[in-house]
Amino acid sequence: LSPCTVLADINFPTHSICSSEGGPKEYRADGLSIPELLDAMLTFMPLDAYDDHPVQLMDMTDADKAKGMKLSIWEEYSRICNKHQPPAVTLKMVERFEFYEKAKKAYAIIQTGETAPYANILLKRGVC
Repeated sequence: LSPCTVLADINFPTHSICSSEGGPKEYRADGLSIPELLDAMLTFMPLDAYDDHPVQLMDMTDADKAKGMKLSIWEEYSRICNKHQPPAVTLKMVERFEFYEKAKKAYAIIQTGETAPYANILLKRGVC
């Protein structure tokens, strides 16, 4: 398992991914939004300074991009990450099914109550 943690939105298949043989640990934070959890976590957990993309987001499908869907939550993630992690963090977009594959290799997935679409975020932690 990698030193990554996924903060999952309400639609993410956390239990199915975590219940597979050798899968990541499952944690529940049903009453929390991802931005508040992300802000709290980054207070104590540095991101990997040696990785060009320690923060990865599940990208929208082509159909949702074609509809012109706007996601303000990604801007909020960027603001939170940059508050805790100088220099500025570049958020990497990951295709949906590739994101699921990365999640299967994470150390843990934290299922939240986040309802924003495409709110899933993968964090690679650094050295404390």
